[in-house]
Amino acid sequence: MKEINYWQAIAEALAEEMERDETVFIIGENVQEAPFMATRELIQRFGPERVMDAPLSELAIAGATVGAACAGYRPVCDLNFADFIYCAADEILLKAAQQNFAQAGKVNAPCVFLGVAGGGFGTGPEHSHVPSAMVLNNPGLKLVLPSTPYDAKGLMKTAIRDNNPVCYFFHKKLMGLKQEIPEDEYLIPLGQADIKREGTDVTVVATLYMVHHALEAAKQLEGKISVEVIDPRSLEPLDMDTIIESIKKTNRVVVVDEDTQRCGVAAEIGQQIMELAFDYLDAPVARVCSANMPVAGAEMEKYCIPQVEQVVAAIQSVCY
Repeated sequence: MKEINYWQAIAEALAEEMERDETVFIIGENVQEAPFMATRELIQRFGPERVMDAPLSELAIAGATVGAACAGYRPVCDLNFADFIYCAADEILLKAAQQNFAQAGKVNAPCVFLGVAGGGFGTGPEHSHVPSAMVLNNPGLKLVLPSTPYDAKGLMKTAIRDNNPVCYFFHKKLMGLKQEIPEDEYLIPLGQADIKREGTDVTVVATLYMVHHALEAAKQLEGKISVEVIDPRSLEPLDMDTIIESIKKTNRVVVVDEDTQRCGVAAEIGQQIMELAFDYLDAPVARVCSANMPVAGAEMEKYCIPQVEQVVAAIQSVCY
């Protein structure tokens, strides 16, 4: 075992896959300098032909990514911020997502769209979103949300090897998070949730940085309410089986996600729970999400995105 932090885990996964497969390359905004660190050391190892800085046009970068993927490469497109997926929407949502279907299964677009997501630093409405619902609303895309260094590495390696386009959002608040991971190679299958904490009274399904909010809430309620925390790790595919098995035990559930409440991830998971596990519920499904508004900057940000105390309150509200 070795200790590694979150961004190092992503960088290590990228390096290992580039070493293993010469068709893997990185293209994106400032990837050679890498403000979020994950690709900074790769330029020295693999050179500018495989770590490619591109002009600041997300649409053009995504288009080049899709074209390369259809031509037999496995590109990783670094959009810098996940918010910038909106700028590249046509190429990602219409071209990458639908390529295999539109070509009657004859052409794949194996690529990864990488972006740092979420709030926590008061950076305002254009750099603080987790646009998960936008991805999920477009069939053909897979979505990965790692919450730990272990998950970040294993899921990245799997995403690169997948024959479908994958959106991989990692959280800026987790960059320095450290964890011991195996020295040997490992992959984590998409669609396999992880129980981060076992409990008996209530199930909390949480994504990305919200997993750590849920774990802190569980810690604060220890001795009063036994909280089980489930991290889906990927939202497409989504492991509903693990979630339902937990609900059969706890009979209560709270869904915590940093996307907006209206038409968001928590709404979708909550509805699937109602359809698949209604008979096991002793209380309505509760949600903790970002407010239905742009994410404010500076000190006002905390009023827009979920806080630990909101998770605690939601857990208490279903444990009556």
